[in-house]
Amino acid sequence: MTADSLRRALTAPGDPPLRPLPDQVAALLETLHAPPRLAAHLRAVHDVAAQLTDAVADRFPQLPFDREAVLFGAATHDIGKIRHPEELSGPGSAHEPAGFELLVRHGVAESLARFARDHASWQQAGIGVDDLLVSVADKVWKGKRVTDLEGLLVDRLAVATGRERWSVFLDLDDVLDRIAADADRRLAFQATHPVRG
Repeated sequence: MTADSLRRALTAPGDPPLRPLPDQVAALLETLHAPPRLAAHLRAVHDVAAQLTDAVADRFPQLPFDREAVLFGAATHDIGKIRHPEELSGPGSAHEPAGFELLVRHGVAESLARFARDHASWQQAGIGVDDLLVSVADKVWKGKRVTDLEGLLVDRLAVATGRERWSVFLDLDDVLDRIAADADRRLAFQATHPVRG
């Protein structure tokens, strides 16, 4: 039953339609018998990251970022909740270092595994644009807007484009509003999948 529930979370079309996770990530989730709710969540955030990176590349083509790294980071950011399933339905950050360790143990480069550890640490030194994009996707998928996080991304966009900060803010705000508009449907999709198989 668990495998069937997980398979549904990985393949159900969703409303709005959600992109599939990268094959490597889907296979790892199956190998690790991930909770179906986690797989559904990772799909939602991965899909939002794809929308966000497409919009950023279109509106701010001067910004250098690694789209594939961002998508992988979004697809794996909460994978540590396999080890800490209580954090699927409650607060906690133990999944962050656990996710990093889990990914590295399964052959993922530290440069990609870091998103699992750092996705909630956007205030720390050394956080790059790729990290900010994963963090924003992890918030806006459910319609949550975090001013200081978005401000850091606006700062990077303003520097990269040479545009006024207010102008960049308006463009990014428009993008995030459009993505957030489907938050209730993404949350409903996630909720249809059980926390435990």
